[in-house]
Amino acid sequence: MLDPTQPIALFAEATMGKLNAKMAEGILRYGRNPVIAVIDSTQAGKRVRDLCALDSDVPVVATLAEAQGLGAQVLVLGTAPSGGRLPPEWKDVLEQAIAGGMSLVNGMHDRLHPMFADKLRPGQWVWDLRVPQGDAPPIAMARAASLPNTRVLMVGTDMAIGKMTAGLELTRSLTDLGHDAAFLATGQTGIAITGRGIPLDAIRVDHAGGAVERMVMEAAAHKIVVVEGQGSLLHPGSTATLPLMRGSACTHMILCHRAGMDTLDELDSVRIPPLRDVITLNEAVAHAAGALTPARVVAIALNTARLPQAEAEAALRATEDETGLPTADPVRNGAQRLAQAILAAR
Repeated sequence: MLDPTQPIALFAEATMGKLNAKMAEGILRYGRNPVIAVIDSTQAGKRVRDLCALDSDVPVVATLAEAQGLGAQVLVLGTAPSGGRLPPEWKDVLEQAIAGGMSLVNGMHDRLHPMFADKLRPGQWVWDLRVPQGDAPPIAMARAASLPNTRVLMVGTDMAIGKMTAGLELTRSLTDLGHDAAFLATGQTGIAITGRGIPLDAIRVDHAGGAVERMVMEAAAHKIVVVEGQGSLLHPGSTATLPLMRGSACTHMILCHRAGMDTLDELDSVRIPPLRDVITLNEAVAHAAGALTPARVVAIALNTARLPQAEAEAALRATEDETGLPTADPVRNGAQRLAQAILAAR
């Protein structure tokens, strides 16, 4: 639906450079489309590089009209408010975009196509990323366990710590090393970047594992598939990791963690156990006491974005010493060590 040549604007009002704008940052880092501008009236006049760890000269503008004047054809909602619901104050901007002939990419739970369907002109569209495509998926039946390929699942100690980013960097490193690797998106940002995938959190829980399984089976021709992780087994509000494990019948896992985190990011009453214990937990749940495919955590993807260089290097060494596993920050240093760990364990 989104032609990779179409110039886009990212709507990140009052959030650019903050955690809620991770979709905007993901598209800026990995997206295929030319980004004309980021819209954030609170940061207007700056460049993306002034607000986050991206070497990007994309301008931050105050209004949609400015982005349109620069040539933007598609408006991407690049920020996710708490709960993923559409704030009422955004409706005027969306109506302005539709009236101006722009198309929309929407990662919210609220669907925009029904709201604007009768106002779309020929060639204009609304892509609701969190709408499952196709027929209802079947119930997972461990079909992927029979595949001869390597299936890598990104797991984490918390939500929003870089599982998608680490997965994309891992896939890139594997490809650069000459291996046939594919990234399978399971969230709205990954779908927007790659143009395909499943919106796992919009699929009924009974069918979630089946949706993952079907996606993995459709990618069976690839020698290595990297499945984007969601949530965490540690988080009391997350149910996403289990269907990812069951549907993918993963053979390997990469544990993603943010350096220095002792508790969950938005739930400091929940302590993060020692990483060795987290590894044991994920391996035990994946294996299901011997009933299902055994999967080993073979490396650690450590997010050190909040640390200066010297502290980041110390955190990487400490984590490797603690776990005995290869550890890398895939954004800061590349994912070659993660890729080599996967290849060595196959």
